[in-house]
Amino acid sequence: MRKNTLSRILIYAVAIAVPLLVGLLSALITRGNMDIYSELNAPPLAPPGWLFPIVWTVLYVLMGVSSAMVLIHSERNKTAAEQGIKLYIISLFLNFGWSIVFFNNSAYFIAFLWLLVLLYSIVRYVLCYRRVSLVSAWLQLPYILWVTFAGYLNAAIWLLN
Repeated sequence: MRKNTLSRILIYAVAIAVPLLVGLLSALITRGNMDIYSELNAPPLAPPGWLFPIVWTVLYVLMGVSSAMVLIHSERNKTAAEQGIKLYIISLFLNFGWSIVFFNNSAYFIAFLWLLVLLYSIVRYVLCYRRVSLVSAWLQLPYILWVTFAGYLNAAIWLLN
């Protein structure tokens, strides 16, 4: 294999591993409190608890693929790539922290506000990604939609409980 190909494979591997590890660490920290989801008054359209790890795994992989694409094609717009990756890192932190606020602290209103900030950071980094790689931006549409849906669930849980 060529050096360039190996380098790209490594970038994709690390970029995919990072959000998966963030999600895993968050799940480990909140694992003892995730059972509360089934005990809460849930809004209409609330999915079963078993669906969340599947959806999040897919989203984390898409996040990793997108960030790898931006890193690999950063020469197209270095400023947008750097800003996008910084905002992406912030969003990973926010994503990680939301589970702790929601599940460990049962602070549903604060978790909702936290989610709004997360959604804002996602939209901002996707707009940066778009200036580097249109495909990387489109790969984040499921994430935006899911976090928007999570906002609905979070707000409804706050109001119903």
